[in-house]
Amino acid sequence: MSVAPMMDWTDRHCRFFHRLLSQRSRLYTEMVTTGALLHGDVPRHLDFDPSEHPVALQLGGSEPADLARCAKLGEDWGYDEINLNCGCPSERVQRGAFGACLMAEPALVADCVKAMVDAVDVPVTVKHRIGIDKVESYEFVRDFVGTVAEAGCRVFIVHARNAWLKGLSPKENREIPPLRYELVHRLKRDFPQLVLALNGGLTRDEVVREQLDALDGAMIGREAYHHPWWLARWDALFYGEPASTLRREEVEEQMVRYMERELARHGTPWASIARHMMGLYNGLPGARRWRQVWSDHRLKGEPAREVMRRAHEGLQLAAA
Repeated sequence: MSVAPMMDWTDRHCRFFHRLLSQRSRLYTEMVTTGALLHGDVPRHLDFDPSEHPVALQLGGSEPADLARCAKLGEDWGYDEINLNCGCPSERVQRGAFGACLMAEPALVADCVKAMVDAVDVPVTVKHRIGIDKVESYEFVRDFVGTVAEAGCRVFIVHARNAWLKGLSPKENREIPPLRYELVHRLKRDFPQLVLALNGGLTRDEVVREQLDALDGAMIGREAYHHPWWLARWDALFYGEPASTLRREEVEEQMVRYMERELARHGTPWASIARHMMGLYNGLPGARRWRQVWSDHRLKGEPAREVMRRAHEGLQLAAA
């Protein structure tokens, strides 16, 4: 089980929150471009809390030498895996000549992977789509995986939709191209030696279980972000751990302690952290009022612990 890399969402604060809920699942950074690492603030992009392990760094780029340097940076920083983004369809990413458009150049992806594999000892993995635009032949994705596997990649995370590079927004690209799980199953049959994880449309326990019977892993994206309490069941459901006794209030308390620590260490305002936990009480009476308090910009000057107290007044009123 893993939580998908999501731009502007899976930053280190989000990952700290998700790790409180699931001890076993793998967490991914949002995509970090090679340019940001080679010419920007490395600590800002790569810093993470030790509790986040196992945690993977997702890179965006298409120059083998640059990717190798950035993979080495990630390994030196302590990441457990380096993942190459070959699935993002946004026009901004396409202008950088990476993301989903790289699927049209499997030999280049293989060169990128080979350069990274030679540079690091941690696993180098690839996240990709099943195709680009309206080319829906299985042979396209089969040949892509086969070529990249020869370069040393052993783990492929497959978003089971095509990426339409023109005419759709990133949001529409997550919804309009049809899901085709059967193509990922065929990949597993053709490449039994590879680790294949499925991404896309996984929102319920029974669907995840069904896919795990055929494949090696499941990656959950927005469903995990918007309904994070689902993660609290993953260790028991999918790893055979004892049922969790964790309570939402305990998670919130730990997040407030984290907010206090981040404020003291880095001057990070609590609002930059709280935005990631807005779904914690989803489905419970008072959840809307609780969210309203934590997202009230008028309270930004208040200590996080005082904001939590006010938020819980809303929950208690609803319970009464």
